[in-house]
Amino acid sequence: MNRVAVRPELLRWARERAGRTTESLLRNFPKLGSWEAGETQPTLKQLESFAKSLHVPVGYLFLQQPPEEPIPIPDFRTFADAGMVRPSPDLLDTVYLCQQRQDWYRDFARMIGQEALPFVGASRAGDDIVRTAATIREALGFDLEARRRLPAWTDALRRFIEQADSLGVLVMVSGVAGSNNRRKLDPDEFRGFALADPIAPLVFVNGADTKAAQMFTLAHELAHVWLGETALSNAQAAAAPAHAVERWCNQVAAELLVPMEPFQEAHHRGAELSSELDRLAREFKVSTLVILRRMHDAGTLRGRAYWDAYEQELDRLRSLPSSSGGNFYLTLGARASKRFARALVISTLEGRTAFTEAFRLLGFHKMSTFRELGDSLGIAF
Repeated sequence: MNRVAVRPELLRWARERAGRTTESLLRNFPKLGSWEAGETQPTLKQLESFAKSLHVPVGYLFLQQPPEEPIPIPDFRTFADAGMVRPSPDLLDTVYLCQQRQDWYRDFARMIGQEALPFVGASRAGDDIVRTAATIREALGFDLEARRRLPAWTDALRRFIEQADSLGVLVMVSGVAGSNNRRKLDPDEFRGFALADPIAPLVFVNGADTKAAQMFTLAHELAHVWLGETALSNAQAAAAPAHAVERWCNQVAAELLVPMEPFQEAHHRGAELSSELDRLAREFKVSTLVILRRMHDAGTLRGRAYWDAYEQELDRLRSLPSSSGGNFYLTLGARASKRFARALVISTLEGRTAFTEAFRLLGFHKMSTFRELGDSLGIAF
């Protein structure tokens, strides 16, 4: 049986890159310890299987030394543990896929004569927070009164995504890398990113995060689009980032979701915190995390009391049972952006895009799935 000459340090690099231990892989690769020690070598089939399980291109394992894999977009994240610098394969593959989708949509938009979107790059970091948030809210049609009439803040989140989509932003919300449900994204690694582009701006929101956090992430990343800046973020409503641009985007996001003036009028400062939190969340149709942030901004909660309340509410939200996946085709539309999916289906049916390319970008392989997706998007075959 032919063995493959592969450097042990490449095997260790691939394992560590995926955040795996040797013990966790022994069931499928019982000789991994001896491979990493250089005592034996795998067959080509074993090496291919090993690479696939760790989501690493098998060609990387034939290099002389581990490759550098910098995140391909500006990284504005901050961590309490400054040692967390290596991007996971899930993060890298998510960014790469979104870049490929954006490239495809940019070409499609140019082909149909779409002009540059005036809001991309319309703001500058340091611009007036209230005025910038009002401009974004008006462009989106994210009207406060209309929002208040919705049944719940989760409906407002769906409306928020739809309004950004209608404006021309490709909003992709997914909790997994690609379409692989076994590759769950880690919200502690990143919560979202924006890929600024004058024709095809794209926002990705980590759907593995709580829905309460997703609303703030979307608002934060839209602020990056208004700046015309591509960025990877781990923005949280509670945070006051050291990075000036991230701090500005957080402030704009909070004001976009809950304008301070009407908040001050509605807020009963002497009320019991829990009931007031729920009441204001229902009134403004945002998550309780955003309301806590605005209480802090208004001076109601400060210091340790604020952080304790935020952590307790975050723990409560994380403990809630997650909803089921729902309709597969609606979920697929959300993962890939309805605007993007609709354009790709139409282009494919018109013969401008190959079915194999469409399947690759959408993450499935069956014609029946493609047909059902088209039906869910209102595209007749």
